[in-house]
Amino acid sequence: MTKRPPLPPFSKQTAIQKVRLAEDAWNSRDPEKVSLAYTIDSTWRNRVAFPKGQSEIQKLLTEKWAQEGEYRLIKELWAFTDTRIAVRFAYEWRRLDGSWVRSYGNENWEFDENGLMRTRFASINDLPIQKKDRKFHWSQGLRPIDHPGLSELGL
Repeated sequence: MTKRPPLPPFSKQTAIQKVRLAEDAWNSRDPEKVSLAYTIDSTWRNRVAFPKGQSEIQKLLTEKWAQEGEYRLIKELWAFTDTRIAVRFAYEWRRLDGSWVRSYGNENWEFDENGLMRTRFASINDLPIQKKDRKFHWSQGLRPIDHPGLSELGL
């Protein structure tokens, strides 16, 4: 069985690490890579979509990132228990028409004993922004370690 450390039960340190690993994976915009962090039968609620399993998750992410150009995401730990993590997040992206959006939300995650996410519930809201109002300024890919987080940015 594949293991995705850190494994439950989570401490504050390992929960923070798990959140950053998820952020880094999502910032790769690689649907296959991202889907490997979930159980084969993982269940999601993502906006109004309810994918189940890695193949449906890959499909949703492929469609998502085809529409969301220059995607940059920051996640922040909100709370945790032995097997669950709650995060808040924000991401900025460019629509196909060139306009910019900042999406805000919360996620509730539940993990199996191997550190794979079996459940993900995401609530997301979109705020149109001007390009000049963007706050996530780094090259494509991972957020630099010295880039401010959500709390430091006041988001």
